[in-house]
Amino acid sequence: MKKVKVLIHFFEGNKLALTGFIIILILFFVAATAEWIAPYDPAAIDVKKILLPPSFEHFFGTDDLGRDVFSRVIYGASVSLSVGFIAVSISTLIGLLLGVISGYYGGWVDSSIMRLVDLMLCIPTFFLLLSVITFVGPGLTNIMIIIGLTSWMGVTRLVRAEILSLKGREFILSAQAIGSRDKRIIFKHLLPNAMAPVVVSAVLGVGQAILIESGLSFLGLGIQPPEASWGNILTAGKDNIELAWWLSFFPGLAILLTVLSYNLVGENIRDFFDPRLRQ
Repeated sequence: MKKVKVLIHFFEGNKLALTGFIIILILFFVAATAEWIAPYDPAAIDVKKILLPPSFEHFFGTDDLGRDVFSRVIYGASVSLSVGFIAVSISTLIGLLLGVISGYYGGWVDSSIMRLVDLMLCIPTFFLLLSVITFVGPGLTNIMIIIGLTSWMGVTRLVRAEILSLKGREFILSAQAIGSRDKRIIFKHLLPNAMAPVVVSAVLGVGQAILIESGLSFLGLGIQPPEASWGNILTAGKDNIELAWWLSFFPGLAILLTVLSYNLVGENIRDFFDPRLRQ
């Protein structure tokens, strides 16, 4: 509880991070209540209202099929946040597991896991995503799983480095000396003390996952129409950039604000866990 209060106070001292945190809360509210606050059905086509500019009737205008862009951006928030959190959860769990095993047991286990990490890092992530999606097909579930399965390497390295620095400490050596099992040492002593960089990495990773999903949807390999996502709204904006600037501006602004907010919050949390900056 004391750390939570200190963190809240630390946020209050950083106006940019506090602004980012507020934006994230608003996005959560929008995503959770999209069904009630969206003024129109995001998939409803109206050929009489094609490419209407922003107005009081359609706040963000309409697209090339007459669909309300404001409603589609609202529903897109739910998709983007879902992708971000589930993908990061998958990558963090994999990274934690492999990082702990690698750092704690060392030897050939450590070498094997690190060579796997090096191999994965040699492959450009986006092209790997494109290749896998080509085989398994696009879709929300596939996108979340694939992003998670291709983004765990950084977390693995972070956790391994923390475990290596902790397992030589006196409290770990004492636990081993009294005969504590590996499972107890890992979950009771090592992981709780290694979570700080993992939390920062997870917060920053949400923004990165949202960017990846938007890029895949923009290329037509992510969320498929008529389901709305910020990326596939931008695709319509690309095709009509000279006629309808709002199709690119509003979903692009949503992506910008979301990713920037997560980066600001993540940077602030990192500073909080740094004793020199906290002091």
